[in-house]
Amino acid sequence: MTTLGGLGHALPYLITDFWTATLSAFAVVFVEVWAIVWIQNRYMNTPFFRAAFQIVLGGALVFAVGVVIGSGRPQHAVAPNPVARYEFNMLAIFLKTLPFFALIGLGYWAGRTRFFTTEATAYLTKFVFYFALSAMLFHFAANLSLADVWDSRLVAAYLWGTAFVYGIATIIGFLRNLDVANNAMEAQCAVIGNTGFLGVPMLTLLLGPDAIGPVVLVLAVDLIVFSSLIVILITGSRDGQMSLRVLRTIGMGLLKNPMIVAMTLGFVWSGLRIPIPTPMNDFLVILGGAATPGALFAIGASLASKSAEKLQVAGWLTFCKLVLHPAFVAMAALWFFKVDPYKAGVIIAAASLPVAGNVYMLAQHYNVGPARVSAAILVSTALSIFTVSAIIAWVTTF
Repeated sequence: MTTLGGLGHALPYLITDFWTATLSAFAVVFVEVWAIVWIQNRYMNTPFFRAAFQIVLGGALVFAVGVVIGSGRPQHAVAPNPVARYEFNMLAIFLKTLPFFALIGLGYWAGRTRFFTTEATAYLTKFVFYFALSAMLFHFAANLSLADVWDSRLVAAYLWGTAFVYGIATIIGFLRNLDVANNAMEAQCAVIGNTGFLGVPMLTLLLGPDAIGPVVLVLAVDLIVFSSLIVILITGSRDGQMSLRVLRTIGMGLLKNPMIVAMTLGFVWSGLRIPIPTPMNDFLVILGGAATPGALFAIGASLASKSAEKLQVAGWLTFCKLVLHPAFVAMAALWFFKVDPYKAGVIIAAASLPVAGNVYMLAQHYNVGPARVSAAILVSTALSIFTVSAIIAWVTTF
């Protein structure tokens, strides 16, 4: 078994192109990790959470050691080639992302041990969602110009890549004889990443403050286009027709979403060219500063209540979100729409984020596949420790 696994992710490097080989190896490793967790859970009676933790932690240590060894060279060696530079960069990014995922892990521990109850997690999530994250987004938007942030090519590229993966997930769902509501929920898992709670704080720190513009556009597309689409599909399939009630529900949902309100008010403030008073600026900085640790801790604590059912479906949806989604967004941004390399890297990194927690809220609200959504969030978040680091390391070479 070990020999087959080693050959599986080593053989792709017979491919002459490094990036093709590396992406192929990542796909193989993804399947191998998922297979090991499933075998331990199914045949060795290992609880799923323990098996996943062991595999993820062990894989992270092996990954880090391998990159350290691969990036080392004697003093007399020639200048490092692009592969060696990428390996060194991957280690640096991995170490930078580790604190973010450590905060998620801390929240998960607090939730699993009941040190942080489900009720406490709900209130923390509300604080982050309605106050801390909204303050951060308003502060960012108020210091930006909408004309500078808006990029038609970027929006088109992200929409194209996301819609393509949405379509793939939908076709596979129909082939599995899913109804419209369940199909829409799975497609939502395949393309909606945790941009608000994880992407905004992490990508702006790792890729620089200029990343906030593309991240805000990605967040806006997810909230306005795809969050509206799933409401239309589920409500329309249940009612048998479109009605003004559906449009009213969508409109009120957008108006009540604090992230949309915060971004809109921020851009309005910026457009009016009103300087932010110092006390107000300090207030926003202090409150917004709580968004990063609060959001990451809340993600982990909420994962503790997620179940690991429907693992085969969760594996497929995780593959769509962590592999297919960034791949198709990269294809659209780099080749079809020729987006600025830096901005392209930001939206590719945003597309690589794990399944968003708000998809589970939708699944619970409409009672559509909450078990499979829960498992997809859990599995994708655990495996994103590797995939997000690798993709961010790649996009920083642009």
